[in-house]
Amino acid sequence: MLRAFWLTALAMGLVIAQAIAAHARPDSFADLADTVSPAVVNITTSTVVAQGTGPSPIVPEGSPFEDFFREFQDRNGDRPRRTSALGSGFVISEDGYVVTNNHVIESADEVIIEFFSGEELTAEVVGTDPKTDIALLKVDTDKPLPFVSFGDSDTARVGDWVIAMGNPLGQGFSVSAGIVSARNRALSGTYDDYIQTDAAINRGNSGGPLFNLDGQVIGVNTAILSPNGGSIGIGFSMASNVVTRVVDQLREYGETRRGWLGVRIQDVTDDVAEAIGLEKVSGALVTDVPEGPAAEAGMEAGDVIMSFDGKEVTDTRSLVRQVGNSPVGKTVRVVVFRDGKTKTLKVELGRREEAEGAIPAAQPGEDEPEAQETEKTVLGLTLAPLDDELREQLELDGDTEGLVVKDIDTLAEAYEKGMRAGDVITEAGQQKLRAIGDLEDRIADAREAGRKSLLLLVRRAGEPRFVALSLDEGENGGSSSE
Repeated sequence: MLRAFWLTALAMGLVIAQAIAAHARPDSFADLADTVSPAVVNITTSTVVAQGTGPSPIVPEGSPFEDFFREFQDRNGDRPRRTSALGSGFVISEDGYVVTNNHVIESADEVIIEFFSGEELTAEVVGTDPKTDIALLKVDTDKPLPFVSFGDSDTARVGDWVIAMGNPLGQGFSVSAGIVSARNRALSGTYDDYIQTDAAINRGNSGGPLFNLDGQVIGVNTAILSPNGGSIGIGFSMASNVVTRVVDQLREYGETRRGWLGVRIQDVTDDVAEAIGLEKVSGALVTDVPEGPAAEAGMEAGDVIMSFDGKEVTDTRSLVRQVGNSPVGKTVRVVVFRDGKTKTLKVELGRREEAEGAIPAAQPGEDEPEAQETEKTVLGLTLAPLDDELREQLELDGDTEGLVVKDIDTLAEAYEKGMRAGDVITEAGQQKLRAIGDLEDRIADAREAGRKSLLLLVRRAGEPRFVALSLDEGENGGSSSE
């Protein structure tokens, strides 16, 4: 009898536990939406550009349409015109600081913030960080504004409920719900830490918040992976723990101030570890030490950085993030593996921004191309390196680098996945592109590594999108045949 009683009690306990778990799942997000909506904003930007400098069709040389488009542009002349774009953001303080994506407000002459109440205010740009695609804005107000707080993105678990808010496709305030699909995605840059979600994110959602069920911002909605430009349930939000560090610096200095070690590095592979007698395949292999903090501390090419400031270095990405998150001027202990034993160096960190362009911190050293190809067809895409004329046509910043799609094979996979003439490919395999040879190198690297596809970062009218192209197609175009 006693045993039967305890079995019955246990069964009842399991039923109650299941009921509690079921109750924990939200029946509605309405209360949460009501609470946080007043802090979410729509952002409208406008830019005055000369007629003829906007995006225009790029036609192959000799095309029968070439003369038509030239005559059309000549008739319109160079009269200035105003263009506008839409995005999202959120208020983080009662005195009017607003966070959004850098690409939402980049190059804008005017930024208008529309609040949930319908009120509109003009915003000033406090600072931007293109590396994490974060911008901080400020509006002047004589009354406290509703605001939201950042949460700890490191506590977000795969499967947790989240909601995304913003202004998708210019439709106004909108809420979508989903879960955390994946964590720690590194897709487009050195300092990335994306949360992947299946909550619907579309054009116009950029810069909007991703909330947990406590109403805390754990991500800034930034990009989608899509074959057609619309949401297919693969969206990416920059993790709040990255955003908060950037925002704090922008708020204090108006710019970012990241630590800088001053080395070229690459990941340690199995064969490298065996060749140098390293027991564990980890760390960052130093390939070059130009003039800078590391050189002054005695670091040498061939060293393997095993730990930085007391934290283990697993690969190049972890090292770059650790260094970038460290204060400029801080003296840190760096443990390196050299000649079969470890050695500790003391390095006083420099500032990454001051050395920008001199040392690609997370990539192997690459020589400048002696001569760039002007045009070539790769994976069904007719590509050309960006030059000043193309940058002007596509309304791009003068320092934007990448490959512009001048034409595309309609039978190629790239066309099926929504790529079109005028798209700009800025990165492949998470590495920046400056020349056609860079893309060919990324393709060769991916094939050598046994990968079947290559991830491209594609921008159209300033909006980023990731497109994965199969490497099974021939290098010079369309689909292969049996």
